[in-house]
Amino acid sequence: MSHSPTQTDAVIIGAGPVGLFQVFELGLLEINAHVIDSLPEVGGQCIELYPDKPIYDIPAIPVCTGRELTNNLLLQIKPMGAQFHLDQEVTELKQQADGRFLISTSKDEHFLSKTIFIAAGVGAFQPRILNLDGLSAFDDQQVFYRVKHPEQFADKNLVICGGGDAALDWVLHFADRAANVTLIHRRDEFKAAPLAIKKMRELCTSNKMRLLIGQITGFETHDNRLSEIVVTDIDGKTKLLPLDDLLIFFGLSPKLGPIADWGLEIDRKQIAVDTQKFETSTPGIYAVGDINVYPGKKKLILSGFHEAALAAFAAAEYLNPEKQIQLQYTTTSPKLHKVLGVKPNISE
Repeated sequence: MSHSPTQTDAVIIGAGPVGLFQVFELGLLEINAHVIDSLPEVGGQCIELYPDKPIYDIPAIPVCTGRELTNNLLLQIKPMGAQFHLDQEVTELKQQADGRFLISTSKDEHFLSKTIFIAAGVGAFQPRILNLDGLSAFDDQQVFYRVKHPEQFADKNLVICGGGDAALDWVLHFADRAANVTLIHRRDEFKAAPLAIKKMRELCTSNKMRLLIGQITGFETHDNRLSEIVVTDIDGKTKLLPLDDLLIFFGLSPKLGPIADWGLEIDRKQIAVDTQKFETSTPGIYAVGDINVYPGKKKLILSGFHEAALAAFAAAEYLNPEKQIQLQYTTTSPKLHKVLGVKPNISE
């Protein structure tokens, strides 16, 4: 039996940098939020895809990693007291007769919220998979689409498939930790940091790893375990490659998942919004960050932060139509100092 829903003014779907900053902007307007994310930890793509990669385009922060950005945002929103509901997807969203939205998650949690902020990046995280009949039987045993515990691959015969940053980063990481590493990519061109590509080629030259150009087209098993993969090169020649584990990095497929069924206006797998409120086609539901689309949209964290600020003000007006919402500055506003838990500067 499911319990009665948590009642709240705002639910944020997505705990990446933009979702976290949305907590802050709402908090300044004294709107408390619950945050739901499909990943087991906060940080979104920043944590999932490039936790240790440098980011250079956050204003006033010359350089920070995805992890540092996430940690700093968590520090910034601490006074706002948001509650996080992780490792679960929103499965259903239905508007009720009184205008509020009933939200259900895959962990059978329920929320009754006056406003919704979709900050879900590219949608629920779904890695592009290698489509081979029967291969999925080995998922999370010998076939992996993300690395959660790098130590489990030490001293293994490792095959890594892909040509982007994630594939190259893990190749470099495991080159001297695994028994051997083979990188497979369908062509001899890579979409990764030039330095990583250069290092990978140097490792090939010094026989510390090998590179195969081709595609995985089949596999062999032995005693119910994956024992070899079939690699077909561009000329159609095949070779059998023995392995212990297979890591596949084909990137993320933007799948809206259940969001596609919420009756919102969708444009090429993204949610259409206006640029005044960042409201969707349903009043009270806002979309910020990479998941939204509007004329001139740029997929930058920076843009998402701006969108979150305007969406928060729009929501404050939506929640209190009769109240005049004043723009206040964190530098000088005693009200905001109270919200933030900071002592005002007496000398002012």
